[in-house]
Amino acid sequence: MIKTFDNKINIDNINQLHPFYLVHINQDGEVNANHLNVKNSLDTLRYLCKGKDEPLREVYEPFNDETKDGKDMSHYSELLSEAISSIIDTKNESDINSLFSSGGTSMLESSIKGLDDFELISFVVIR
Repeated sequence: MIKTFDNKINIDNINQLHPFYLVHINQDGEVNANHLNVKNSLDTLRYLCKGKDEPLREVYEPFNDETKDGKDMSHYSELLSEAISSIIDTKNESDINSLFSSGGTSMLESSIKGLDDFELISFVVIR
């Protein structure tokens, strides 16, 4: 879950979780569900977490080994950048589409600069 610092950023007022953004991204940096597919991401999380009230040792031990107990999060930082890029790309696509639709353009309504506009609130590792 990512949170924006700028309350003026609500990409075309269609993010259901504003000011939060939920992106499901795989280990290769491919977006499985962008921030507009919130229901799909939440359904996946609910399915995977149902009946589990403790962290799973078989999941967190390999993660801790891989990240040296969180000291080397470089791969996951790259994934965070990819998730934010997907938010920006979705906004850019929407802006371009708005040029060709009636009712005006959304192109100049909000400006997202990038990583500095967001803060990582939480993440879930799925193995």
